[in-house]
Amino acid sequence: ATITPDEARVKEFGLKKMWKSPNGTIRNELNGTVFREPIVIDNIPRLVPGWTQPIVIGRHAFGDQYRAQDLVPREAGEFAMTFTPSNGGKPTQIQVYKFKGPGVMMGMYNTDESIAGFAHSCFKYALQRGFPLYMSTKNT
Repeated sequence: ATITPDEARVKEFGLKKMWKSPNGTIRNELNGTVFREPIVIDNIPRLVPGWTQPIVIGRHAFGDQYRAQDLVPREAGEFAMTFTPSNGGKPTQIQVYKFKGPGVMMGMYNTDESIAGFAHSCFKYALQRGFPLYMSTKNT
């Protein structure tokens, strides 16, 4: 088990800073998908008796919030993001928000390669286990 330090843990363990999630670090090194599958034992009743097969959750384990960078501005100011092409092309900058006072901001990303790898590993896992595959996303 790992502990993601919060301010109390930083003080408790005498850490030099609030380190990022160790689980997130491991997931990023795997650069793939984490599957969560329940352990099914015949003599242990299930919470939903009609479910006879396990439900396996595949989670994309790269980028997004795990590699996001955040900042806590303590005053009014402008939050902008810039993409600079490596081929020397013209940078693109977007204005994200104009802070009227203190707040929080974050930038995150993912790659086409990682997203395709996630999809491929889900299809492969479903075929290996003989399970149907359903896609679910959160867009709220």
